[in-house]
Amino acid sequence: MEDEDKLEKQQRERREFLSWLGGALACGAAVIAGDAGLQQAVAAGERTAAAQVPPKPAIPGYDWTKHRWAFGVDATKCIGCLRCVEACKKENTVPADAHHFRTWVERYVTLEGEETARIDSQADPVNIAAAGSESEYRFADRYRDAKVAKAFFVPKLCNHCTEPACVQVCPTGATYKTVDGVVLIDHTYCIGCRYCVQACPYGARFFNEEMNVSDKCTWCYHRITKGLLPACVEVCPVGARIFGDRNDAQSAISRFIHDNRVQVLRPETGNAPNVFYVGIDEDVS
Repeated sequence: MEDEDKLEKQQRERREFLSWLGGALACGAAVIAGDAGLQQAVAAGERTAAAQVPPKPAIPGYDWTKHRWAFGVDATKCIGCLRCVEACKKENTVPADAHHFRTWVERYVTLEGEETARIDSQADPVNIAAAGSESEYRFADRYRDAKVAKAFFVPKLCNHCTEPACVQVCPTGATYKTVDGVVLIDHTYCIGCRYCVQACPYGARFFNEEMNVSDKCTWCYHRITKGLLPACVEVCPVGARIFGDRNDAQSAISRFIHDNRVQVLRPETGNAPNVFYVGIDEDVS
């Protein structure tokens, strides 16, 4: 009972926090646009420079103008344990099934004599059967007797792009980008049109049928603004997930980017992702 009360309290506080933040952004943009009269001077629906400068959120001890968050993934370390997936679901109250995820892990296996990798994730029917439950996650040992030439795991999540396509297509402003580089969704304004789900080139968004809203990874914004790590980073037993502030040259993510030959997924889209990878090849997109 105490656990249920604690979970309900965490969920309520998270909703209130994100709702307040989204409301502040919307109100700030409306005031600026109204005072300057810029919305009538440009094409319908086009953002103005003034409207893109939202007011600073009243998060105690946090100044979002001083941070530039980013995420790193070291695929050479990931062991596919899926603790990150389970932690994310619990931390963010994601539906406990095998079809809704804010973060997930893909397995890439190339067999001898084959040129294309075979790809599966925890949502694969064979892996669901191996887990024995849609609320528990594991990879089936389907390649035990196969001749494997190469295999690795790749954690995936929202890329929190510098030029996010999801923000551009949202008709209500429910999806927005914060000054510190995180893309969030204010469910108060989400109308469930799913335009953002379709626009994301990474498949990082899903539709929550229970709430009738789109959802995705927030890098645990309610945690990082309090000096904590995202839940998935905190529970990773091998350090395959890295997070930090790029404004701090000594942060874990700054050192990760500096010390490795990193790459991003689908750079040709122009979205400019802020999740940086090492240890992946051309099969990963």
